[in-house]
Amino acid sequence: MELLSVIRRWHCRDHLPIREIERRTGLSRNTIRKYLRAESIEPRYQVPERPSRLDPFVDRLRGWLVLEAARSRKNRRTARRLHEDLVALGYDGSYGRVAAFIRQWKHEQHQARQTTGRGVFVPLRFQPGEAFQFDWGEDWAVIAGHRVKLQVAHTKLSFSRAFILRAYPLQTHEMLFDALTEAFRVLGGVPRRGIFDNMKTAVDRIGSGKARQVNLRFMALASHYLFEATFCNPAAGWEKGQIEKTVQDARRHIWQDLPAFADLGALNAWLEARCLDCWERLQHIELARTIAEVHASERPHLMVPGRPFDGFVEQTKRVSPTCLIQPSCVMILQPLHLSSCSVDCGCMAWPRLRLTS
Repeated sequence: MELLSVIRRWHCRDHLPIREIERRTGLSRNTIRKYLRAESIEPRYQVPERPSRLDPFVDRLRGWLVLEAARSRKNRRTARRLHEDLVALGYDGSYGRVAAFIRQWKHEQHQARQTTGRGVFVPLRFQPGEAFQFDWGEDWAVIAGHRVKLQVAHTKLSFSRAFILRAYPLQTHEMLFDALTEAFRVLGGVPRRGIFDNMKTAVDRIGSGKARQVNLRFMALASHYLFEATFCNPAAGWEKGQIEKTVQDARRHIWQDLPAFADLGALNAWLEARCLDCWERLQHIELARTIAEVHASERPHLMVPGRPFDGFVEQTKRVSPTCLIQPSCVMILQPLHLSSCSVDCGCMAWPRLRLTS
């Protein structure tokens, strides 16, 4: 580029003959005349077409890439592995040529998705009182001097980002019902829609697309609180990304400072107070206000929860003289007692029948 600029200055400005320019530059007269006649500002060189050693294997490699794109990320073959498979078929070229072809193929696929609209994601935006998100997490705590593993229920309003945590020993129906009931109490109401993953306590069977066979007891809960249950696609955590992020943040910022507690009720009371304190301190990610201030503006848009949902299931059984329970439902005998869960958490635990003498 610099040499071409010098040639143009010598000929057009200084009026040097082509023979003198040839002597100074060492270029042929035909080359100098070509640049001057075309009035080129930037030199262009014609690259000769050279056949690549990968050309006979291009169709095979492209077919492999299409198949690998349909597999899960963990099961895909790497570019190094694809090069080894091509070598086994007779390819004697370099790995760099194969890697360059794969990069070009992925770039073309990305451009095609952008053109057709596939692969374009729209950020989720919610109206006040529109939706809440729910998910389970797993953490450890010291209860009554013992370190126990707990299942933590996370509930979060999608608009104000107000969240609440409650810990339970298991992820049973009754503990799920109690977690949502307590969450609606703390949040001050019920949104019109709930976003869940496909947990077994809510979904009995996953159909094609968004088709779900919802559990009858969970359906009764949703009908009681009048919210519409929406279930994410399998392995699509981004559809409820707010609560997924809350599970991570709570593990880093809340559970690391966790003291010891006498029982699970004291832990849940501490978690509730800590969440309310976070509402006052944390800024909303989109609005220039705290979470507590945004939640106060969203609260009038929430539905009134009404009476708590009764999660108990009562069954009548006949007891024989040998203390065997028969399936025929006639009456409830007085010697039958109901016991709650093994940890005193105050939740609506699944009632279990226990015989007493």
